[in-house]
Amino acid sequence: MKQVVKIGGSLFPNYAIDLAKKLENTNSLIVLGGGEFANLIRKYDSEINFSQETNHWTAIDCMDIIAKLVNDKVESTKLAYSIDDAITISDEGFTPIFVVSKFLREDDPFECSWDVTSDSIAAYISHRLNANLLIVTNVNGIYTQEPKESGSTFISKIDAKTMLNFPESSIDVMLPTLLLKFGTNCYVVNGKYPERVLSLIDDNINDYNFDYTQIIGD
Repeated sequence: MKQVVKIGGSLFPNYAIDLAKKLENTNSLIVLGGGEFANLIRKYDSEINFSQETNHWTAIDCMDIIAKLVNDKVESTKLAYSIDDAITISDEGFTPIFVVSKFLREDDPFECSWDVTSDSIAAYISHRLNANLLIVTNVNGIYTQEPKESGSTFISKIDAKTMLNFPESSIDVMLPTLLLKFGTNCYVVNGKYPERVLSLIDDNINDYNFDYTQIIGD
């Protein structure tokens, strides 16, 4: 597969479903974020203080739930439960949507922490596949602070090393470390505009007249 496209849970349901449809025949593997399901676990954890392991695996379960819901609405996708599954599904002409829990139960390189979310999981999967990585979210990319805050500035290109001590952004805390470890880059792009995602993954489209962020890890 050419790329792993991680679709943020903030885009579920409508934007996520629409983008999954448009990724047909693009040689992509889709990873879905946990969205509001995972956010509820984080909220309850702040109130009740669950164990890190329980937080980690229930948040991953939320990723599985959204993967199954999106797959239910898209005829061109099939659920993949392993790397081999994903390759077979892609070879059959479908777009694999990765149900990650089984894969991670057998091969989980992460410590249990809220620093690790679907962004880092998608980065690990793209590394295993030697594929490009796109992080698709509900904002245009990386900003110097929250986009709605006064004085916030958009960043079109940034080194992963710089992001190691960066304030909270639209990617998870662990992702820059993984990009440096794997020696790879990634793009962060707004999934409310599917044509932007397609522009970054289709060699035949050369329209980059929009905001997106490239994170340099190599």
